[in-house]
Amino acid sequence: MSKPASKSKPPKASTAGKSPLTATATLRANARKNIEDGAITSTYGADKEVVIRLLNEALATEWVCVLRYYRHYFMASGMLADSIKAEFLEHAQQEHEHANKLAERIVQLGGEPDLDPDTLTKRAHAEYKVGHDLRDMVKEDLIAERIAIDSYREMINYIGDRDTTTKRILESILAQEEEHADEFSDLLDGWIGN
Repeated sequence: MSKPASKSKPPKASTAGKSPLTATATLRANARKNIEDGAITSTYGADKEVVIRLLNEALATEWVCVLRYYRHYFMASGMLADSIKAEFLEHAQQEHEHANKLAERIVQLGGEPDLDPDTLTKRAHAEYKVGHDLRDMVKEDLIAERIAIDSYREMINYIGDRDTTTKRILESILAQEEEHADEFSDLLDGWIGN
C-alpha cells in the first residue's frame, strides 16, 4: 500500500520588514495629485455624487424636524406642556446640530448643501405633521424619528466602509435619533387616558 500524498501548505511569503500599508513615498506622491479635491483622495471608495445626494436628503429631513419641533415647542399647551416643551426644544436644537454636521460633510465632499425652502419637504424623508394636541404632537414626532432611524440605517448600510467618515457621522446621528424615539415612546406609554 502506498501512503496517501501529504497535503503540504505552500510556503508563506516572507513579510519581514515589509509594511502592509502603502509606502510613505507613495502616500506623499498621491497626496500631491488632485489637491483641488481637498480631503477626498484617490482612496475614497464611495460614489461621491450619490453620497452627497443622500446627505442632502438627510439634511432636508433634519430641517423639517427642526421646524416641526420648534412649532411643537411654541404650540404645546395643557397640564403636561411645560415638561414636554423642554423635550421639544432640546430635540429641535439637537436636530439643528445634525443638520450642521451633514451640511459640513456635504461641503467637505465637494457638494453644496441644498437648503432651498421651496423643496425642503419634498426631499425630506419625514413629514411635517403639526399634531392637533400635545399627545398628537408627541406621536407625530415619534413617527418622524422612526422614519429617520430607518433612513439612516439604510444610508449607513449603503455606504459601508467606502466612506468611513460619513458612516461615523451618520452612526452618531442615528444613535441620537434612537434616543429621541425612545423618549417619545416612553411619553406615549405613560400618557393618561392612553
